Amino acid sequence: MKAVNVLVLTGYGLNCDNETAYAFELAGASARRVHINALIAGAVSLSDFQILVFGGGFSWGDDHGAGVIQAVRMKTSIGKDLFDFIEKGNLIMGICNGFQTLVNLGLLPGFELAGRRPENAGRTVAVTFNDCGNFRDQWVNMRINTGSPCVYTRGLTDLELPIRHGEGKFYTDPETLKRITDNQQVVLQYALQDGRPAGQAFPYNPNGSIGDIAGICDPTGRIFGLMPHPEAYNHWTNHPDWPFLKENLKRKGEALPSGLTPGVKVFGNAVAYFRD
Repeated sequence: MKAVNVLVLTGYGLNCDNETAYAFELAGASARRVHINALIAGAVSLSDFQILVFGGGFSWGDDHGAGVIQAVRMKTSIGKDLFDFIEKGNLIMGICNGFQTLVNLGLLPGFELAGRRPENAGRTVAVTFNDCGNFRDQWVNMRINTGSPCVYTRGLTDLELPIRHGEGKFYTDPETLKRITDNQQVVLQYALQDGRPAGQAFPYNPNGSIGDIAGICDPTGRIFGLMPHPEAYNHWTNHPDWPFLKENLKRKGEALPSGLTPGVKVFGNAVAYFRD
C-alpha cells in the first residue's frame, strides 16, 4: 500500500509538531517534521506530500498577532506552491496557531480560491483575543456538523478535546457568517455536556466565538482549521477523566478502551481520504 506522506511544519515558536507527527503515524501515515525555512528554501518540496499541517504554538511569538508573521512569510515566499498543492487535491490542516495562520493566509474560509492565486485571496474572518481576557487551558465538548464536506470529521458526531490559547475567538461579519453557515463550512461548535450548542456560555465556549465556532473548512472540505488540539488526545489516558473512567469500567466488569482515540480518528480520516 502506497504511503500517505504528511508534512508537519516546525520552527520559530511552533510546537506540538512531535505530537502531531506521532498522531498521524498512529493513523497510518508517514509523517515528517520539516522546518519552515527548509520548505521556503526548496530543500524540501511540497510535491512529495499529500497532507500539509500548520501546527499549534506561537509562531514568531505572535508579536504582530497570532499567525500573522507566518502567514506573510509563507504567502510571499511559497504562495504559488501552496495553491498548486491545493489544486492537486491535497489536504491542509491548521491546528490552533495553524488555524490562525490559515485565516491570515486567506485559505479559510477559502471563498475566493477557485481560479485564483492564494496571494490574492482576501481575509474575511479573524481569530482574535478571548473574551475572558486571559489564556485558556481546558477540555471542551464540541458538536460536529455531519452535513459538512469536511474530510477530517467523517463518521464523527461529537468530540472532546483540549484547547490552550489566548486568541481563539472566531469573528466575522454577519454576511460572511451566513455564507459559511449556508455552505456547511462550520464544522465544529463548542457545546454543552449534553451536546447542545454552548450559546456562547462561558466556559463551555471558552473564548466567545460567534456561533460557538471552533473549526471551519473551505467549500471543498479539504482545508480544515480548528482551535482545539486533536493531537493532544492520542491515547485514552490523555483525558483528564481517565482515572474515573478506568475505575467505572472496572466496577462494571467492562473492558478498557482500545483502538484509536477520537483525536487520532480526525487524522485517520485524512489518511483514509487518499487510501479510499
